[in-house]
Amino acid sequence: MTTTVHGHCDDRFSAVRDAFQANFDNGLEDGASVAILVDGSLVVDLWGGVADPSTGAPWQEDTICCLFSATKTMSSLCVLTLADRGAIDLDAPVADYWPEFAANGKEQVLVRHVLAHTAGLPGWSDPMTLDDLYDTRGAAAALAAQAPWWEPGTAAGYHAVTQGYLLGELVLRVTGESLGTFFRTTFAEPLGAEYHIGTGPELDSRIAPVTPPTHVLGGRSTPGSIGDRALNNPVVDAALANTERYRRIELPASNGFGNARGLARAQSVISHGGTVDGTTFLSEAGVDQIFREQWVGPDLIQEMDTRLGIGFGLNGPEVPISANPRACFWGGWGGSVVIDDLDARTTFAYAMNRMGDGLDTDFRAIGLVLAWQASAMA
Repeated sequence: MTTTVHGHCDDRFSAVRDAFQANFDNGLEDGASVAILVDGSLVVDLWGGVADPSTGAPWQEDTICCLFSATKTMSSLCVLTLADRGAIDLDAPVADYWPEFAANGKEQVLVRHVLAHTAGLPGWSDPMTLDDLYDTRGAAAALAAQAPWWEPGTAAGYHAVTQGYLLGELVLRVTGESLGTFFRTTFAEPLGAEYHIGTGPELDSRIAPVTPPTHVLGGRSTPGSIGDRALNNPVVDAALANTERYRRIELPASNGFGNARGLARAQSVISHGGTVDGTTFLSEAGVDQIFREQWVGPDLIQEMDTRLGIGFGLNGPEVPISANPRACFWGGWGGSVVIDDLDARTTFAYAMNRMGDGLDTDFRAIGLVLAWQASAMA
C-alpha cells in the first residue's frame, strides 16, 4: 500500500518530495518528516507514514520522536550563546566555571575542547550502569574526577554520551539553570520550535516510539578499541528512548524530542546568521565561532575521518554536505540530521522513527540531501 505524504513543498523542491516518497515506497521508513527553511520561509514541510507500527497510528503534523545526537546542536547553540553574552569564554578552561573539573590533569581542558570532541573524555574510566547514567550530576562528577584519555586538543573522539553531561553541568554552573531549561526559554519558546530536551507526560501521546537498529550504541566498535571502551560502558540500547524514565530526564547529548520542522526552526538561528524574524539570538561573530576549525583527521571513536569546528561538524571532503563553504551539521543515532548552510541561509532537517544501523546519517537522509542540493542549484 502506498504511503501518503502530507504537508507542503514548493515546486522548486519537488525532487525532495519525490525522494521522501521513494523512501516509503521502497519500504525504508515507518514514519518520518523532512523540512527545509530558506531565508525565513518553510519551503519544505513534509511528513508521512506511521508513528507507531504496533498500532498503526499515523505520523501526524505534530508527531515528535527522539532525535538522539541531533540534540547536540541545541546544546552547542546554548553554549555558543552564553559565550556570545560573555558568560563563558570558549578558550577558557572548563575548571574556571567548574573547579572540581581540574582534577587528574584536566586543568587545560578548554570549553571548546568539549564542544569539539577533543577533550579526551569520550567515556567513563570506572564501570558505569544505566542507573548511573540517570544520575546526571553524579555521572558528570565522575567525569570531573577522572583523567583524560589523551592530551586535550591533540586528538578527536566522539563524546557520544559524555558531551551532554559535560555541557549540562557547565551550563548549570554558569546560569543556575539546566541546559534543557535554558534552551527552552532562550530558543524553543521564543521561536515556536517544537524541540524538547527531555519531555513531560503531556507529550507522551505525540511521541513516536523508535524502532531500534540491529545493534546497541557501541555494537559496531572494534572489540578492545577505545570506541568499545567509550560506547559500551554501559551498553546502551536505543529502546531506552521508548521508556518513561529516559524521557523524563535531560540528556543534552541525546534525548531531544522533536520533528524536522522544529529541528530546522531552532537551528535556523545558525543558518540565518543569528537573527530570525527580526530577533537577534546570537551575533554574527558568535555564529562565526563555529567555523574555527578544531580538528581534521581520524575520529578515534567512530574510526573515520572528520572535520570539526566548535560544536558542529564542518563541510569538507571528509563529509561533503554543501557546495558552499560555510555549512555545518550534525546527525543523530539512526539517521536524523540537520544541516545549516549559512551561505544559502538554509537549514535542512530530517527526522524518523525507524533507526538505521549507523551512529549518524544514513542513506535515506543522504538521498534527501542530494535532492535538496540539486534543487537549490537548479
